[in-house]
Amino acid sequence: MKILGILGLLLFVLFSSCKEKAPVPKPSSYLRTELPDHDYYTLKVDNPVVGFTAEISTLFSLSKNLSDLKFGFQELDLGAANGTLLLYSKRFDTRDSLFKLINAANDLVDEHKVKADQIDYLQIKDTDRKVFGTFFSLKGNVATNYQFYLTDSSSRFIRGELLLNCRPNYDSLRPVIDYLKVDMDRMLSSFRWNK
Repeated sequence: MKILGILGLLLFVLFSSCKEKAPVPKPSSYLRTELPDHDYYTLKVDNPVVGFTAEISTLFSLSKNLSDLKFGFQELDLGAANGTLLLYSKRFDTRDSLFKLINAANDLVDEHKVKADQIDYLQIKDTDRKVFGTFFSLKGNVATNYQFYLTDSSSRFIRGELLLNCRPNYDSLRPVIDYLKVDMDRMLSSFRWNK
C-alpha cells in the first residue's frame, strides 16, 4: 500500500509538472522604419499657374506636374517614407478671392478635428521672399498629419497636404511623421516664387 501511495504521488508530480503554461498574448508590434540622413536638392516647378522653387528631400521625387490656365497640381512621391505630398495651386485676382482660398484651406484642416488629438499651427511671414501662409501639424489618427498654404498675397496661392499610404496610426507612424517634419520645415523655409 505504501508503494502504491508513493507511486501515485510520483505520477501526480510528473503529470502536474508537464502541464503547459497558459499562453501569454504578446503586444502588437510594428516594423522599424530605417530612413536615411536628411539630404536636399533644389526642385524648380514650372507651370503656367504658379511656379516655385524649394529645397526638398532627396527621398522626394516629382511624379506629376499638371496644370491648365486656372489650376496647378503637383504630386511628390515620398520614396521610402511611403507617402505623397500633394500641391494645389491657383492664381487669384482680388483680395476677396484670397480670403476665400484661405478659408477653404482652413476648412480642409477643420475637417480633421473629429480625429485629431491636437492641431498646431505656425504662421509663415517672409516679406523679403513675399511668402506668407500657415503650416498645420495635426496630431492623432488623422489622414494627413501636415497641411499648409502659401501665398504672395497679390496673385499666387498654393496649398499642400502630406498623405501616408497606410492606415492612420499615430503611435506607430510617429518616427516617420517626425522625420518628415524636418523635411517640410526645410521645404517651407526655402520656398520661393518663380518670376
